[in-house]
Formats: sequence, C-alpha cells, structure tokens
Amino acid sequence: MANADQREQMTNGAGFIAALDQSGGSTPKALALYGVDASDYNSEEEMFAEVQNMRARIILADDFTNAKVIAAILFERTLGESIDGKSVADYLWSEKNVVPFLKIDKGLENEANGVQLMKPIPGLAGTLAKATGVFGTKERSVINEANAEGIAAVVAQQFDVAREVVAAGMVPIVEPEVNIHSATKSEAEAILKAEILKNLDTLNEGQDIMLKLTIPNEANLYDALADHPRVMRVVALSGGYSTEQACDLLSQNGKMIASFSRALTEGLSKQMSDAEFNTALGSNIDKIYQASI
Repeated sequence: MANADQREQMTNGAGFIAALDQSGGSTPKALALYGVDASDYNSEEEMFAEVQNMRARIILADDFTNAKVIAAILFERTLGESIDGKSVADYLWSEKNVVPFLKIDKGLENEANGVQLMKPIPGLAGTLAKATGVFGTKERSVINEANAEGIAAVVAQQFDVAREVVAAGMVPIVEPEVNIHSATKSEAEAILKAEILKNLDTLNEGQDIMLKLTIPNEANLYDALADHPRVMRVVALSGGYSTEQACDLLSQNGKMIASFSRALTEGLSKQMSDAEFNTALGSNIDKIYQASI
C-alpha cells in the first residue's frame, strides 16, 4: 500500500528506478550476461536461486540507497525471498529507503495490429492483496509499429489494469514500450502520446499513475504527460540501448527519469570480487543517476 513518505519520494525524489524484475523468460539471458552459464544450473529452482543471489548482491551494495536509487521493481517470485531475514520488499524500504514495486504482467500476446498486448493476468486481485509493503506495480506491453488501432488497444488495456491497481490502493506504472528498432518509431510515439493523454483525462482525482516509456526520438515529447495532474512521474526504459546511449538520450529529456534493467547490470559479473562488483555497479548507478537529474 502506498504510504505518504514513499509517495513523496516517488513524486519528488532525485534519482532513478532500478528494474530488478527479470522474469522466467528473461532470466537466462540476464544470468548469461552476469557470467552464469545455462550449464551452471540444472533446474528452474536453481536458475531462480542464481538470479536472486544476483539481485541480493545488487541491493546489498553500498551505492544502492535512496541517495540515487529511489525505487526498485521486483519480479513476483522475489516477494517470497528474503535478505538478512527480512522480505525483499521490507528490506528495500526499511534498510535502503528504496520504494518497492512489483511486476505483475504475465508476458505478451502474439503481435496483432503492430502491437503485443499483455496476456491475461489471472488472480490479479489476490496478488495485489498479498503484496504487503509494495507501493505499486509495473505492467508492460509492446508497440512495434505506428498502427493507430493497435496503439489504442494497448493503452486501453493498460488503463483497465491501472484502475484495478489503483482500486487496491497502489500506484501502477503503465508501460507501453515502443520498440527502439521500429521503422515508424517517431510516428508511433506521436500516436501513443495522444492516446495516453486521452485516457489520462478519464481518471478521477486520486487515481494517480506513473508512465514508463521508451526514450522518444523527439526530445521532451512527453513533457505534457509529465505535467498532467494524474501523472506522478514519467520514467524511461532502456529498451536495448547500451548504458552509454540510454543515459545520453535520457539526459536530453528534462522530465523523465530512468528505470533501467540491462543498463544497470551492464558489465557486472558473478566472478568479480565484492570490491570490483561494488565499484562497477556504483559507476553504473552514478551514470544513470546523472542522466536522470
């Protein structure tokens, strides 16, 4: 449930959101980049144990505090894990002053009308009710081309889920990602902006959301969204850009802060000593923080 200190930090805090929500599908790739080969684990259990160790190592690092990281997005399975005897969500807020969010989507449908809608999210009300200590959620769909009908469907679905999250007392991060490789990326972004504005105007006072968007081709395109009274924050996804590129593009958008996953863990490896790991992570955190402020 959203508390007042967390709300203040999410609205006005300087820094960025760490995306630590690699799910079943993206975990093997994230682990491979971290120096853990598929041959190093023999079951899904062991794979998730490896990724939990990676997440815990990141969260425990000295630089992972609200001085630069204002929030972190967790994978649902992580809610049942613990760090130093506390649930991960509790540890984040009580020890690091980092606001916990939960990824709730169950992956993507096959492409239709140039977009990929979210798969149904069975048992969402139960998941939200059980997510103690969690401030909000994150749910992702993907836009591959500038198809007005497809983009309208993505935004409508996102806002339907957002209303359910708000009704449970939490703050949703609505994430309609525009594919960075789309040949019609600029056109898709213009349509997306208009659709989001239209849907924002249907929200009532108190139905506040956040937006997680691909860094737009046109700098500051999403300023009008950031200024909307129902929008707490607009955050940027790295979408496959390198840390360097993502930070460079983000720094041109004054009203967006980062919510990076791959860019945060770039260059980190299991084989590093703790000192090497903390230095490398600290450098990534600083780069992303500077681009966000």
